Amino acid sequence: MSIDEPLRRAAELAIAYRHRVAAAARTPTRPYADLLAAFDAPTPETGSDGEAVIDALAHLAEPGLRATVGPRFFGWVIGASHPVGVAADWLTAAWGQNAGNHTAAPAAAAAETVAARWLLDILDLPRSASVGFVTGATVANFVCLAAARGEVLRRLGWDVETKGLFGAPPFDVVIGDDAHSTVFSALQFLGLGHDRVRRVETDDQGRVRPAAFARAMAACDVPPVVVLQAGQLNTGAFDPMPELLAPARERGAWIHVDGAFGLWARACPTRAALAVGVDGADSWATDGHKWLQTPYDCGYAIVRDAAAHERAMTIAASYLPTTQSGERDPSHFVPELSRRARGFATWAMIRHLGRRGIAEMVERHCRLAARIASALAAEPGVTLLNDVALNQVVMRFGDGESGDAATQETIRRIQDDGTIFAGGARWRGRWALRLSVISATIDETEADRAVDAVRNAWRSVRQRDGG
Repeated sequence: MSIDEPLRRAAELAIAYRHRVAAAARTPTRPYADLLAAFDAPTPETGSDGEAVIDALAHLAEPGLRATVGPRFFGWVIGASHPVGVAADWLTAAWGQNAGNHTAAPAAAAAETVAARWLLDILDLPRSASVGFVTGATVANFVCLAAARGEVLRRLGWDVETKGLFGAPPFDVVIGDDAHSTVFSALQFLGLGHDRVRRVETDDQGRVRPAAFARAMAACDVPPVVVLQAGQLNTGAFDPMPELLAPARERGAWIHVDGAFGLWARACPTRAALAVGVDGADSWATDGHKWLQTPYDCGYAIVRDAAAHERAMTIAASYLPTTQSGERDPSHFVPELSRRARGFATWAMIRHLGRRGIAEMVERHCRLAARIASALAAEPGVTLLNDVALNQVVMRFGDGESGDAATQETIRRIQDDGTIFAGGARWRGRWALRLSVISATIDETEADRAVDAVRNAWRSVRQRDGG
């Protein structure tokens, strides 16, 4: 088989797909059951021509590809996989580097080291912090909380890395009622339990209430792990860091911030005030494949205490090479030894956008979210449920008990139409439509198109119901 044909064909198909998505008036997607039937076949007994396989893959997959890379995807906080990042990722795949250590992949290790430094600078976090390049915020939360668990127990005289949790002294995890589910999953994975936490009351935007937090701190017998949020999943709200950090510090807590997308507000001068005080935490989790627009999978586990980070994650074996004194070993900050060289795409996107480009993109998305919210809130029967300070818009349709049904039907009609993609969530016990404005290519025209799509779907529901 020639090297050229499958690689060239994949590039041609990928470029053609990107053009079609950008130009498409609608992007309906066939359901999973249809796609499963299309892909299903007996196990191949003999091989097939490489280029033919690539053609077959594209033919089968494209009808089931959600248009997340286009300008009209609002379903979740999902970046659009910028073409520059994708191109870097193509090279990453072609180079086939295992980013485990300097010897196996010196270029990958170097790119990570520089990209990590750039990230800390752009996010204005402690420049001496360590950075682990992981799959996303789920694993970033896991890594940071592993470092937190180890350090809190070390201060209590227990080495969890060698002894495990059996017989370890107990400590509390203090967390807001509206924390993201992945944080609870990380606690589960770490043996800390997703229900064995001290939950703290939140306000109507999902922010931790300072008075309730102070009471939770006072109830902790030993220094706890505290989990705060920069950007609540539905509303985009930030926990009031300055009011929470002081009582947490007085109690000797390890403070972790889940900033999957909200942490990027610190990269934007007009939005940085939302995240004031965040740099006073001990660890931070965020994603590259959200606001930085890197391809999947890319996240960052950032820890102030690099030694605690390394203790929690280092993998050692006689066959693995050692680093020189002062050098950063990529495998000491992540749970994987064999992994993709995510630093290349991160380096490429920061180099492409620069500090100003990232700031402009965050500001544009926040401004367009406010534009969408303002236009739809003016429509009769639409209730805006959040303060749109970031890029999230949460709204409900109809009144009273019938509002759940009206909202769910509006969402269904939006999705069936296919002009945009948006989804729903339960917020404060009621169904709501969520719009996440984060595509790299969205502009005012596309924002207004989204307004029309939502408005038309709601009007059709209201007309059906005689409203």
